[in-house]
Amino acid sequence: MSRSEHAASQKAVNFSWRRLKALCIKETKQIIRDPSSALIAVVIPLMLLFIFGYGINLDSSKLRLGILMEQQSEDARELVHAFTGSPYIDATISDNRHFLIKKMQENQIRGIIVIPVNFDALLARADSHAPIQVITDGSEPNTANFVQGYTKGIWQIWLQQRGQNRGVSTTPLIDTQIRYWFNPAAISRHFLIPGAVSIIMTVVGAILTSLVVAREWERGTMEALLSTQVTRTELLLAKLLPYQVLGSFVMVLCMIFTVFVLDVPYRGSLWILASVSSLYLATALGMGLLISTLTRNQFNAAMISLNAAFLPAIMLSGFVFEIDSMPVLIQVSTYIVPARYFVSGLQTLFLAGNIGTVLITNLLLLIASSIVFIGLTAWKTRRHLD
Repeated sequence: MSRSEHAASQKAVNFSWRRLKALCIKETKQIIRDPSSALIAVVIPLMLLFIFGYGINLDSSKLRLGILMEQQSEDARELVHAFTGSPYIDATISDNRHFLIKKMQENQIRGIIVIPVNFDALLARADSHAPIQVITDGSEPNTANFVQGYTKGIWQIWLQQRGQNRGVSTTPLIDTQIRYWFNPAAISRHFLIPGAVSIIMTVVGAILTSLVVAREWERGTMEALLSTQVTRTELLLAKLLPYQVLGSFVMVLCMIFTVFVLDVPYRGSLWILASVSSLYLATALGMGLLISTLTRNQFNAAMISLNAAFLPAIMLSGFVFEIDSMPVLIQVSTYIVPARYFVSGLQTLFLAGNIGTVLITNLLLLIASSIVFIGLTAWKTRRHLD
């Protein structure tokens, strides 16, 4: 190699801010001109937030129950009135057991309250309370638990009110007072939405960027880039920085929609939120670029990123399913899912605020995961054709 060729090759490996700026401008123009980028960055996040905010609801606002009155006494009618007077119960009253069972089989009611034929006789006994039977539809365990809980609460309140009207003390030996920390109203939207934001950032970070390098190889523009003096560092930064900015814009959009439209309270620091989001976005971008670099095919990259990033973010992050209730082997596997730490950080910031021990742990693990994925991407990126 001549001296001039050696000098030229040495110059080619030096980092250039000018080349990086040009590459970032090129990548930004590609994002703006690509309709799929706008779809994934704006339309899909708002659609997902709308679905998780209004379409998915784990709360029970109105339970459809059947009340079987096998006895038409005054006490039985008062108990029925207690059920029909509750804003949480939509009652169907009948004295025909087969009619109510048929309605439950047809999914028209979610449970049956049976007032037995000897209700008054059992209620008049001093040594016991009159039992009522609760039949629930076990095909939906969550709703069945609501039926059981509401029925038990209305039954106990009615017994206490009846005792007070008759001058009989019915104060229980143990007075249970339930208090929900961090989500006092027990609104499912308040813990679902932070998890939904993590899903959106996974879509923007991993799935969108998994198509970037693969698209370059399919269109032949990667060969053109490799023939220039662009270094590996410049190439990676040019792919990361524009999408980091795009992801930050999506995060701001999600926060505005979540707080001001969905009315989900935010209690943490915005600076910590920015740090957690940036680190997870860097992790997702590194994962997407790694997949794209290895596959060099948009279809394969999309399928792999869907299975490696999107599905674990839903199933193994604690967003929907409680990790502690999973089998031990599955619990161990969740530690390698970066979305677990992002979901934990977001739910902590939204529901509890600045809990240092939780947030610092999540921040450190997200730093480690971002270094791993970006490092692997840099290792697998080559400036030559195979």
